[in-house]
Amino acid sequence: MFTFESIDKDIYRQHLNRIIIACVVALTALSLGIAQVLIQLFPDADGSHFHWNLLGVIVGCIVIGVTLNKYKTHPYMYEVYYVWRLKQQLNYITRKRAKLNKAVEDGDVKAMQIMYFYYQGCRRLWLLDDNTITMEELSKWQTELEAQARNKRVELKKESFDKEELAGY
Repeated sequence: MFTFESIDKDIYRQHLNRIIIACVVALTALSLGIAQVLIQLFPDADGSHFHWNLLGVIVGCIVIGVTLNKYKTHPYMYEVYYVWRLKQQLNYITRKRAKLNKAVEDGDVKAMQIMYFYYQGCRRLWLLDDNTITMEELSKWQTELEAQARNKRVELKKESFDKEELAGY
């Protein structure tokens, strides 16, 4: 079950930027270091070391992925991990959006609640990421949903989401 939380945008951006920089530095160091060790251990007479360089990048990515996964619940990662989970929840809904929109048109209350959560989540995410280009379009979609809900006498109040709710769509 995913529930909306209040996230400090400045802390989120600061931590995200530091994590990205750390990952870039780590990937560069790991890729080059691993590739150089492999080239020294297994030199190629042709001088092509593409496969060792590629293996260095792959191993570096795996190490960084495992490290991020291990520390995702660390307090420093709180905001970044929250946004990652929010994006994941919104992605679940996005995959079913066409069917959900059809269900909303047909008056399905559950679909209306899910789409309300989706629009609220998109707004929060886009504000955190300074992605305000499509905010006007989002407001239009949300207004249409609220009008349909009023016509069906539905109070839109969904603040949490579980991907199991999409099973029927």
